[in-house]
Amino acid sequence: MYFSKEKLIDKIKTLQREKNAVILAHFYQISEIQDIADFLGDSLALAQNVYKTDADIILFAGVHFMAETAKILNPSKKVIIPDLEAGCSLADSCPPLEFNIFKKRYPNHIVVSYINCSAQIKALSDVICTSSNVIKVVESFPKEQKIIFAPDKNLGNYVNNITGRDMVLWNGYCEVHDIISTEAVIDLKRKHPDAKLIAHPECKAIILEMADYIGSTTSLLNYSQTDYSKKYIVATETGILYAMKKASPDKEFLIVPTDKTCSCNDCPYMKKNTLEKIYLALRDEQPEITLNKELIEKARKPILKMLELSI
Repeated sequence: MYFSKEKLIDKIKTLQREKNAVILAHFYQISEIQDIADFLGDSLALAQNVYKTDADIILFAGVHFMAETAKILNPSKKVIIPDLEAGCSLADSCPPLEFNIFKKRYPNHIVVSYINCSAQIKALSDVICTSSNVIKVVESFPKEQKIIFAPDKNLGNYVNNITGRDMVLWNGYCEVHDIISTEAVIDLKRKHPDAKLIAHPECKAIILEMADYIGSTTSLLNYSQTDYSKKYIVATETGILYAMKKASPDKEFLIVPTDKTCSCNDCPYMKKNTLEKIYLALRDEQPEITLNKELIEKARKPILKMLELSI
């Protein structure tokens, strides 16, 4: 089966109207998917929008944990994802059985989990956070409250440094952000002394120490629009460059590569989604995300607590 890009988009839009379907896409998706999304954003914005949707079918152009979150927030709706193999290295780095054993070693601690985790980890958590609201979520608890932070050790370390907390950190990380080359950052800063380094807090501490600005995906986008600089070195996934260039066509954006042989920093899971897969998913209403009722109920509470704290 082959359709041109224009024909695929037309077919997708037709299916959306016929089935009352909504398409949500993360900023790390390819540009063609970003362009057709009804809602485009980072994890917090997407969670907020999916919670309010009145669509019958939710198609999540992202990775598996994002679609799971949509199902948890909308248990009566059909949630589909273009590719079931679109996983997440960070979510995979925190197996539920191992984390449950880890959690029991700290009985007086509450669990704050980054949204980039499985439904099972969410069910073991007291509250969920995103990189947009993590400081607000952590600071909602008294200083004396002991906290386990999972699964991203880099984000947890960043929060500890900002808040002065001493959270216990699960040893997980996002491959895309953790392997960003320090040498490449130094080389780019040397070659472009007029550029500002902006970085996602999932990056290693040494990268964050060199950054002029640290923030979530949306925060980085907003900063690049409002800041006076005309050139930015961007330490996060490549997909955000499309939105940055659209918003600020007069500015230059340089992605930090993972090594000397690569000029990109793509998440292989995010990039599994294509227009053709979106069309097929809407046509067949598959692959569908299914979770048992008990898991949904347990995982829903910490997500709703996050949404309440984010108002």
